[in-house]
Amino acid sequence: MAKKKSGDFLKMPKIHAKDIHFGTRIVANILRPIVRSLYRVEVKGIENVPKTGAYVLGANHVTYLDALAVAYLVYFKLHRTPHFLAKGNLFKTPIVGSILLGVEQVPVYRGGHSNREPMDAANAVLQAGRVIAIFPEGTLTREPDGWPMRGKIGALRMALENDVPFIPMAQWGSEVVLPTYSRKLRPKPWHPVRMIIGEPLNLDKYRGRKLSNNEYLEVTELAMKAITKLTEELRGGKAPAKLFDPREHGLAEHGNFKTGPKKQVGEE
Repeated sequence: MAKKKSGDFLKMPKIHAKDIHFGTRIVANILRPIVRSLYRVEVKGIENVPKTGAYVLGANHVTYLDALAVAYLVYFKLHRTPHFLAKGNLFKTPIVGSILLGVEQVPVYRGGHSNREPMDAANAVLQAGRVIAIFPEGTLTREPDGWPMRGKIGALRMALENDVPFIPMAQWGSEVVLPTYSRKLRPKPWHPVRMIIGEPLNLDKYRGRKLSNNEYLEVTELAMKAITKLTEELRGGKAPAKLFDPREHGLAEHGNFKTGPKKQVGEE
C-alpha cells in the first residue's frame, strides 16, 4: 500500500449537536431552486422511514445528479440532514470542500488506501442518531441498461456494526436530464425523478455477531436485490437476474470507464 503524502490526508467533519443546524439550512435553501430547475422530485414510501433515530438509506446510482436528488428527498421530504460519503477530491476543491465539511459530509479515499478515518466518521454520524445516505454500488452503475449492479459491503457493514436499519430505495428519471457518465446537462423542471422507499431490510440473521467477508457479501447482495426490485417497480420492467459485476467485464471499479478514471486523493 502506497504511503499517502501529507497533503493528501483528508479532514473529517465535526458533527453538530443538532440534526439540522444553521449552515445546513443555508446550503439546502440555496440548492433547492437549483434542484427544482433541473427536475421534479416525486416520492413514494415515506411511511417506511422512521421520523427520528439513525438509519442508512441506500439508493441505486444512475447519474452525477443523484446525490442532489437524494439530498433533496432527505432534507425537504424526510426533514433530516443527509450525510453522504463522497470522493475525497471534492473536499480538495476550494470553497466547495469547506462547505461540504461544514454540512457534515464525509470524504473517502480511493485507490486502495485505508478508509478507517472516514468509516470512523460515518460511524460517528450514525451513533449521533443521524442519517447516512449512500449509494452501495460505490460509483455510477456500469450495467448497460442502467439497472443496479453489484454493491460494496461498506453500507451494510455500517448498518450492522451500528445496529441501525438499512432502508433500500430506488430512483429513476435523472438520466433524462443528465445521461449516465455524461456531463451534457439538459434541465427539465417539469420532468419527474421518481423515487420509492422500501421497508427496512430484515437483517436479523446478521445482527449481533461478527460476520465473515462472505456474509457481508451475501447481505450486500440481498440489499442490492431489494433496491433492484424497487427500481423494477419504477421502470415497469425486469432487471437481469444476476447483478452486473464490472470486474467480470474488465471494467475499472471507479471513475468514468468511458474516458478512464481520474487520479484520486491518496493515489500516486
